[in-house]
Amino acid sequence: MPADLIEGFYRLYREAFEPLRTRAAARQVLTAEEFAEEMVDTRVDKYVVYDRDGRAVALTTFTDDLRTVPWIEPAYYAARFPEQAARNAIFYLGFTLVHPDHQGGPAFALTLVQLVRRMIASGGVCAYDICAYNDTVRSMGAGIETAVTAMADVTIVGSDTQTYYTAEFHARASH
Repeated sequence: MPADLIEGFYRLYREAFEPLRTRAAARQVLTAEEFAEEMVDTRVDKYVVYDRDGRAVALTTFTDDLRTVPWIEPAYYAARFPEQAARNAIFYLGFTLVHPDHQGGPAFALTLVQLVRRMIASGGVCAYDICAYNDTVRSMGAGIETAVTAMADVTIVGSDTQTYYTAEFHARASH
């Protein structure tokens, strides 16, 4: 992927993910270096949507090498899906970005159709994560489920939850 395209997508990525810094306990935003590394990592597939003028307007990352996703445990998925693991058919959907001018249009659906076709052909398992804010406030999980179940015979279940707790200690009043 050319450097100028990486830089443009990183600006879009920051714009999309920056608000999550204060809405999610887990780190949601890759550094510029981490983002660039992922963009040139050949183990991570990039699905890019271009508009009629040839401008890149959407990006989705997808991999069958779970080692490229540092915040997940490949053994967790292999233990639950041994047959798919044996066929290298466990995938991870990293992130999707759509330029604001194209949100609500077909850009995300175009990438999703390609991923669903790939999953059907492989008989695989696709894992992905959504922070609580995007899942409960923006209903992203429900939206993805609606879109995917309209295209394929698929079962989608929550597979794990990590809950962050905060203990706020208060100074005792002196006697």
